[in-house]
Amino acid sequence: MDLFQNTRQPDWDWWGRLWPTPGETLRRLGVTADSTVAEIACGNGYFALPAARIVGPNPVYALDIDETVLSDLTLLADQQGIGNVVSIHGDARELESHLPEPVDIVLLANTLHGVEDSTGLVEQAFTSLRPGGEFVVVNWHDRPRETTTIGGKPRGPPTELRLSPDETEQCVVDAVDPVSSEYIDLPPYHYALRFER
Repeated sequence: MDLFQNTRQPDWDWWGRLWPTPGETLRRLGVTADSTVAEIACGNGYFALPAARIVGPNPVYALDIDETVLSDLTLLADQQGIGNVVSIHGDARELESHLPEPVDIVLLANTLHGVEDSTGLVEQAFTSLRPGGEFVVVNWHDRPRETTTIGGKPRGPPTELRLSPDETEQCVVDAVDPVSSEYIDLPPYHYALRFER
């Protein structure tokens, strides 16, 4: 199992400058109190933890290939008294085999740009959804990296790896036949696409 290209865990300090209210962002993306969620490449929980607060007591399945960040996530969940995050060590390209049940939302944030086999990953995401469920992809806008600064420093993946909304949609459409899609702008540097199964 190899890490996806250019998808390392960001520093929480500058991540918090981009997403000062991650719970509000998740609600904009369609996470509600009655959702079950699986986050692919969850890292140490910047989205998984607030998602768990929104959906509790429903589970948030937090999958990552890096055991170190999953240990951090488990510790943070314990410290914050969050008991409905289920940490899963595994490869996102085998998501369905890692989940005990289909979910309402599969979230993939800041990762698709680094996935070589995007078709396989998207297929797994859709197979892991309940009928009517949604695959939500959050990406950096396809702007030059030197223009996406936080704290005076360029952040995000290299310019050449960034995907436009059209390219992201094409990755999904090439793999599956979604019922519908919705574009959501996430200033200052991101966007999301929601695809319904």
